[in-house]
Amino acid sequence: MCELLAMSANVPTDIVFSFTGLAERGGVTGPHVDGWGITFYEGKGSRTFKDAKPSSESHVAKLIKSYPIKSEMVISHIRQANRGEVSLENTHPFSRELWGRNWTYAHNGQLSDYQEKFNTTRFHAVGDTDSELAFCWILDSVVKKFGNTAPNDLQAVFSYIATLADEIRQLGVFNMILSDGNDLMFYCSNNLSYITRRAPFGQAKLIDTDVVIDFNKETTPNDVVTVIATRPLTNNELWYILQPGEWKVFNKGELLFGS
Repeated sequence: MCELLAMSANVPTDIVFSFTGLAERGGVTGPHVDGWGITFYEGKGSRTFKDAKPSSESHVAKLIKSYPIKSEMVISHIRQANRGEVSLENTHPFSRELWGRNWTYAHNGQLSDYQEKFNTTRFHAVGDTDSELAFCWILDSVVKKFGNTAPNDLQAVFSYIATLADEIRQLGVFNMILSDGNDLMFYCSNNLSYITRRAPFGQAKLIDTDVVIDFNKETTPNDVVTVIATRPLTNNELWYILQPGEWKVFNKGELLFGS
């Protein structure tokens, strides 16, 4: 299956350290060789880099590992294909416009017997993955329930999305990361973890490659950074392991609500 990575921070922060660990799982320490992608938010705008090649071999991935793009919100994904061919259009993350914002989504898992359920009218898949079709169905369902204008209470929206994720999980494995550029939601089907780093900062060592960073030298005392990953990326920090059906929404590194 695929692996996920995301970040929510209260200040523009680069994800070079975490992405370096994830990229190793795309062909070196893991079998996720069927493409990778990453989206960085900057205000209401976003920039996305994708490649259908393994992240451990991709020249674009080398750029991301060496060029510290700073963002308060990042979503990334490395793919092990099970639905859909290996191609750029099937590479996560996927993005759609809703309520004047760019929504970005990535999925880890495999679904079965989903075609009949995921009938959509407004949002349509470009590729042929179960993941993208599920994303379109989620947004379609949100519009049907809340309308074409964003409601004042987005907590109700994310809570509703969690109920949709519960439905999708009945079709297979559905670990999901979703963001509108402000809030970051993640939903666990079987494997998902996160860590929130804040002062006092210390050193962290990657599991997948011999890289160590001293966050105390890279941060200020007011920084708050939460990193979400399918499996913990470091071996000397305490990661929170989510339970099946558990979900969270973060904003600027801090937990807002969830189950």
